[in-house]
Amino acid sequence: MSTFVDRLLGRVKLSGWLALVAPLLAVLFAVVITSVVLLATGKAPLETFQALAQYGSQPRTMAVIVNTGTEYYISALAVAIGFRMNLFNIGVDGQYRLAAVVAAGVGGAALLPGVLNIILIVVVAVVVGALWAAIAGLLRVTRGVSEVISTIMLNSIATGIGSWLVTNHFGVLRGNELATKEIPGDSRVPGMALIPGTQLQVTGFIVLALVLGVAYYVLLNRTRFGFELRATGQSETAAVASGISVKKMIVITMVVSGVVAGLIGMPELLGASYKYSTNFPTGLGFTGIAIALLGRNNAVGMAIGALLWSFLDNSSDTLQLLDISKEIVAIMQGVIVLSVIIAYELVHRYRIVAEQRRVSRELATPQQAEGAAA
Repeated sequence: MSTFVDRLLGRVKLSGWLALVAPLLAVLFAVVITSVVLLATGKAPLETFQALAQYGSQPRTMAVIVNTGTEYYISALAVAIGFRMNLFNIGVDGQYRLAAVVAAGVGGAALLPGVLNIILIVVVAVVVGALWAAIAGLLRVTRGVSEVISTIMLNSIATGIGSWLVTNHFGVLRGNELATKEIPGDSRVPGMALIPGTQLQVTGFIVLALVLGVAYYVLLNRTRFGFELRATGQSETAAVASGISVKKMIVITMVVSGVVAGLIGMPELLGASYKYSTNFPTGLGFTGIAIALLGRNNAVGMAIGALLWSFLDNSSDTLQLLDISKEIVAIMQGVIVLSVIIAYELVHRYRIVAEQRRVSRELATPQQAEGAAA
């Protein structure tokens, strides 16, 4: 699986105009494929795309896109930390849901007042996420269990534990809904009125998402830990030769990924629903995998990918007004991710050929000069 991630995420090092060509080709290809699907179902592609654009440009929809995109972005960061070390942390989904359940139970109990309760909730979430992710890391280094297999199993276990906690310990029945106690009003994170024309506020956790994005970039590109993480991901043999403890890096990387994963549910818990129930968002971890692939593990690229994914998700409802199945958006999302992989592979091969030609010309120039002098 490490080889799979390496090929998917580590082969292509693009710069300049090549870095722009690949995603543009991917989007263009996705639009073409989606248009073909729409035509095959008897729908007008232009009308469909116009409806998506019009709905997505409304002020309230824009606020929803940013709020959902914030959760997507944090999820993508959690996944990308593992990807940069060639660890496929599929368990992000279970890590954030279990963290949200425990944090909601602790927060609903109001053990501390006001801001202190917010801090307690966040600390509990990151600790639970880190501990749950550490299990997969320890299994990898002690028993050689693939993190893919262990995290898939841990997702199922986390779901069961979460349900048990809500049912037997934290849950309060309100009508037909079983949920944790609501977090007190003085322990909620307020939103911000950033988008004019709508009363819906942007989640206050957008600040946390921005901080995490900057921290992700600095940690991986400007610190010794980041160098060792990337070096281990590219070649474990070379890392060992350099004195890096591969086993230690695997565990630490999984823990850091789990810490970020624990924060995924905080915008919903502290800024929207204020409780954990059956309506709590699920599947954000798997969405993060797609966005990390789409953004190529780049902090800015994943931010753009998160907003694009959120736009498609939240604008899909308007398609039903045109008698178009909203699943067309799911098709488009899948094609976009696949197209990104294909486009970067094509551009990667183009760059190799271009580099070979450049080297050939540079080698041929001295020989021609020597021939002319003779």
